[in-house]
Amino acid sequence: MQPSQQPSDIVWQEGRVTRSERARATGGAGATIWLTGLPASGKSTIAFAVEAALIERGRAAYVLDGDNVRHGLCGDLGFSADDRRENVRRVAEVARLVADAGTVAIVALISPEAAGRVSARQVHDEAGLPFVEVFMDTPLEVCEERDPKGLYARARAGTVQGLTGLDAPYERPDDADLILRSTTTSVADEVERVLDALAAAEAAALAAAQR
Repeated sequence: MQPSQQPSDIVWQEGRVTRSERARATGGAGATIWLTGLPASGKSTIAFAVEAALIERGRAAYVLDGDNVRHGLCGDLGFSADDRRENVRRVAEVARLVADAGTVAIVALISPEAAGRVSARQVHDEAGLPFVEVFMDTPLEVCEERDPKGLYARARAGTVQGLTGLDAPYERPDDADLILRSTTTSVADEVERVLDALAAAEAAALAAAQR
């Protein structure tokens, strides 16, 4: 049996490789782009397009998609309010580690509560890592028309409960770094806007580090 450990026994271990050395190996410093919005608002579409654009430019990038993380990392969680909070917390911590490794973590996650998104930003701020919150401001009626998984139709029929935007709340961001409206702009334009926001966040983080 393993001896029980107290929180004071758990110490962050510093490696021999610096963050700048990782950046040289991966093509650039790490950061997190956090896309939030209703189901079918376009989060995954933009996330994977941004990933492809960064890879093409020689930057290491990886998408942490809401569905994908529930296959493993968060596979033990349901969709209660508490489980959703834990889902957001876990993804935020993983994104921070990915960013610290010199990779751009691109999170596509409903993350319905403002507090969860604030906490996600905070863990990055504390680590000195750029964080860009992107709000996919797609109207509910457009999300319902898209409905690629049939979730809205099933929720309207009463076979799915707790769908965000219908019978579960979504707290719109008040101060997102970037707002995208996919009904009026193309994917290519949105990708460029995300990359511009990332560059601005990286410049701000560098300036803060040099103070």
